[in-house]
Amino acid sequence: MYSYLIPLYLFLFVHYGWSEDTTHKYTTKYDNIDLENVVKNERLLKSYVDCLLEKGRCSPDGLELKKNMPDAIETDCSKCSEKQKEGSDFIMRYLIDNKPDYWKALEAKYDPDGTYKKRYFESQKDEVSKVEA
Repeated sequence: MYSYLIPLYLFLFVHYGWSEDTTHKYTTKYDNIDLENVVKNERLLKSYVDCLLEKGRCSPDGLELKKNMPDAIETDCSKCSEKQKEGSDFIMRYLIDNKPDYWKALEAKYDPDGTYKKRYFESQKDEVSKVEA
């Protein structure tokens, strides 16, 4: 199973939502959101980043994300659907490649010692090894 880094959760849970009952999977209500369009909208992207960094107002889904993100990070996205995990990978790669300042700011706040980043990259190596085998 993939381990996921904090900045991934930014968009995963903003766009896919959370279930109120944390013993179940996160809601799939937002699984059909087009994440490519979201990342291309700088205003929307920045508003979510600012919310998480406590630099701006939060939309209702942004507040929910900020409230629940630590659980998602600590449980390695164990409550995520496959589509949500794929969305997480997409967002992570987008932020690293296109928005490194956002990526670094979110890491500094939510993963200052690099614990989750290390776990994520180790899991990616494991997945590549499985594909190559």
